[in-house]
Amino acid sequence: MDIMFILIIIAGIIGLVLFYFIFAYIALWVQALVSGAKVGLMNIIFMRFRKVPPKLIVESKIMAVKAGIEIPTDDLESHYLAGGNVARVVQALIAADKANIELIFNRAVAIDLAGRDVLEAVQMSVNPKVIETPLVAAMAKDGIQLKALSRVTVRANIDRLVGGAGEETILARVGEGIVTTIGSAVTHKEVLENPDTISKTVLKKGLDSGTAYEILSIDIADVDVGKNIGAELETDRAEADKKIAQAKAEEKRAMAFAQEQEMKARVQEMRAKVVEAEAQVPLAMADAFRSGNLGVMDYYKMQNISADTKMRDQIATPESDPEKPQ
Repeated sequence: MDIMFILIIIAGIIGLVLFYFIFAYIALWVQALVSGAKVGLMNIIFMRFRKVPPKLIVESKIMAVKAGIEIPTDDLESHYLAGGNVARVVQALIAADKANIELIFNRAVAIDLAGRDVLEAVQMSVNPKVIETPLVAAMAKDGIQLKALSRVTVRANIDRLVGGAGEETILARVGEGIVTTIGSAVTHKEVLENPDTISKTVLKKGLDSGTAYEILSIDIADVDVGKNIGAELETDRAEADKKIAQAKAEEKRAMAFAQEQEMKARVQEMRAKVVEAEAQVPLAMADAFRSGNLGVMDYYKMQNISADTKMRDQIATPESDPEKPQ
């Protein structure tokens, strides 16, 4: 009796679960039926086995049908299984249809699977987006730095959303155009007087080619005068030339000092040779005495001549002369 009671409870639970799921499927089928969306009951049941949420597919199908867009149920399932956002794609198709923008399902799916927000792209096509560039600094030909801030108004290009470059490319190209335009100006006053020349010149370059956007306008929000780069460069160059000249002068001074020390060393060397030669004189005289080549009278005569020469040198050199030998 107890086993029978347990089996009845289990059967009741299983019946309730089956009834809940079947009722849920029937409710979705009835919802699709009364909405005009053709989704079969068996197709809704088998979606669960294909690991596709039936509620999402049915509601997306109903939303598309009510907007007058016919999308096969299998295409919605395929997009979900591919990892796409089904509801976002359907909303984008409805928004594009209401805005008279040509957008087919396959293109919307490709944009969504490419990682871009297809609904945001459609909204940007209707309502253009304003991108503010970072502060761009450039130098005119007169050496004055200018800092420009611009706002770029862009509109999404549906045809180039897949494979097109993003906002970063637009900002980089606009910044490059601003730098080129300011750099080609003869004076910074020309740019300050007519800042619109920057936007006109940049727009002519076709910066939106190959991007997912179409540039509608480039507006210069602010232009400020920065540093006098030319004067700073000249000052740095003069300072560098000064340091080079000082280094060369120091090198010459060092070479002159080295030569002076070398000459002093040579003088000392010559003096040593003189002293060495003078040291040989007494030896030579002694040898001359021994050999009889030099007599006593000859020695006295030589001493008298030496004394006379020393006296003449003293008479010729004044007492106050700093060159007087000590």
